[in-house]
Amino acid sequence: MEVVMNGDHKSPNHRLNLIKRNLQEVLGEDKLVEILKERDVKVYWGTATTGKPHVAYFVPMSKIADFLEAGCEVTVLFADVHASLDNMKAPWELLDLREKYYEAVIKAMLESIGVPLEKLKFVRGKDYQLTEEYTRDVYKLASLVSVHDAKKAGAEVVKQVEHPLLSSLLYPLLQALDEEYLKVDAQFGGVDQRKIFTFSEKYLPQLGYGKRIHLMNPMVPGLTGGKMSSSLEDSKIDLLDSPSAVKKKLKKAFCEPGNLEDNGVLAFVKHVLLPLFRNEDFTVKRKEEDGGNIIYKNYSELEEDFKNLKLHPADLKAAVESYLNRLLAPIRKKFESPELQKLSAQAYPPLCTKGKVVHMETPVTPARLDIRIGKIMEIKKHPDADSLYVSKVDLGESTGPRTVVSGLAKIIPQEELENRLVVALCNLKPAKMRGVESQAMILCASRDEPKEVEPLNPPKDSKPGDKVFVEGYENSEPDEQLNPKKKVWETLQPELKTSSNCVAEWQGNPLIAPSGNITCSTMKGAPIK
Repeated sequence: MEVVMNGDHKSPNHRLNLIKRNLQEVLGEDKLVEILKERDVKVYWGTATTGKPHVAYFVPMSKIADFLEAGCEVTVLFADVHASLDNMKAPWELLDLREKYYEAVIKAMLESIGVPLEKLKFVRGKDYQLTEEYTRDVYKLASLVSVHDAKKAGAEVVKQVEHPLLSSLLYPLLQALDEEYLKVDAQFGGVDQRKIFTFSEKYLPQLGYGKRIHLMNPMVPGLTGGKMSSSLEDSKIDLLDSPSAVKKKLKKAFCEPGNLEDNGVLAFVKHVLLPLFRNEDFTVKRKEEDGGNIIYKNYSELEEDFKNLKLHPADLKAAVESYLNRLLAPIRKKFESPELQKLSAQAYPPLCTKGKVVHMETPVTPARLDIRIGKIMEIKKHPDADSLYVSKVDLGESTGPRTVVSGLAKIIPQEELENRLVVALCNLKPAKMRGVESQAMILCASRDEPKEVEPLNPPKDSKPGDKVFVEGYENSEPDEQLNPKKKVWETLQPELKTSSNCVAEWQGNPLIAPSGNITCSTMKGAPIK
């Protein structure tokens, strides 16, 4: 997928159509037409660095791609000062970290849709919003604007409370002044910004500055219907969500057969997938017995089929899942970097209700478990316990095999375990079992009534030392050793089970080694211990 960067040779009318494509409203179109006859249009899009960007950010990204194809000069503003003014959603001490996170994420998004970054300019609000000249203009504007007008302008954007902070009333003033200080012709944003845009058109001329053009995207419904919000977990898909998390969230998404209203899945196809994959047909894959694949050339055909119940919601969701994972794959890959993982954790620590950073312990997730493939090199009965085996297990360590004591002696014959590949939990605190120290634990599917035990099976081509992770939790380093007092294993273990297909899972997310899923031989729906 690649954006064609050849706007210079296109006619003004074609460039106008690219700029306006899929927009809900344009204020100042006459001025836009005149500029296009003479030169490239300068556009800016701003985003407040508050919550983590999610897949709805592909809506403005697809329009930025259109602007670039139309030959526009595009500035992306990281509105860090705005973020702090908006009811302190972003504490001052986190602004630098969140700017870095947003830049990394937005660059990754643009790269994933083939937008050359050299055609863009990234600006941070505090680079000019804290200057003497800008501050004087804020005071001048404050002397002209009533509390009523400031509150009205931010009604759709700034969090509304009964007794608003003065900072929230300054928000629309700053956004209006940004148009002048960024030296642009047009500002682009969602239609929820309309009141701020008309505020700017009213007040900038009173400071001697010109009106700007305003380009407005429609608001794309979230997956549950209504606005897609970073604060409503089920309403959005995070850019770093795993394929299984994408599947789960799409499964819950509102997509009633034939219903076009507040349908976030359809809206996402229209405003994100079709524009970004416009160089290929949109294919909905179906089994032959269900009618076979459907190929759509445009959105109207797809919408008509959905409205007339010719396209089932489950088939549409499956297609969206496939295309969305294509968009997210390079972003996930980029964020496997330990540096970006660390940046994410630092930029978004837990906050208390007053917006202050809460210093908490590491969350209890499967990422804290050090699970590896091992090979039993030697096995014998425990000298003092008939029910225990003592094994030497190769876990790919330079220090050599570990001693592992397991309670399998009365359940599985010794010869079935010797030279067998197993799955082992390696960061429990070593514990003595009848006088022999066990340095890891072999994981098994296990039921008590009736007593059944099966060691988990590594996938084919596994080798000692291969890491095993729970899908979606693969990008963090495990604890060096689990603290028994913190009960990390005891907290996580009850959610470890085998599926109906004998796949080892944690909360429905598979355990994965480099060459495939971890499984068991026959036990379905069994606890893993």
